[in-house]
Amino acid sequence: MRENTIQHRVRYDECDPMGFVHHSVYLQYFEMGRTELLRASGGRYRDMEDEGLLVVVVRVDCRYKSPARYDDLIDIHTRIAKVTIGKIVHEYTISIDSKILVTATVTLAVINRDGQVQRVPQSLLDQYGE
Repeated sequence: MRENTIQHRVRYDECDPMGFVHHSVYLQYFEMGRTELLRASGGRYRDMEDEGLLVVVVRVDCRYKSPARYDDLIDIHTRIAKVTIGKIVHEYTISIDSKILVTATVTLAVINRDGQVQRVPQSLLDQYGE
């Protein structure tokens, strides 16, 4: 599976004093999206971590178009844009009723517990590779 959409109800604690979802919370939404994409594909980050591999964010490009507010039901769409032996690139769209609020591209790398860059596991290359 190369893409997945989940829904999330915006919680009060995710909003700033103006009543908008705080910009930093969108990074959490992206993580929720990619975790659930992997789960929907039959994998779990926990299994990778048990093997000593960690997935880390190395780049984020986020475009805010319109705010989400408390109690909005948002769609978090996650798509695998590219997988190479050295990185995984996800693209995200957060929307309400097809109105796009935020778009983003996030690049991930795989490291071991010592912080050394590792190859993307073959299982992910097989699953998400082009």
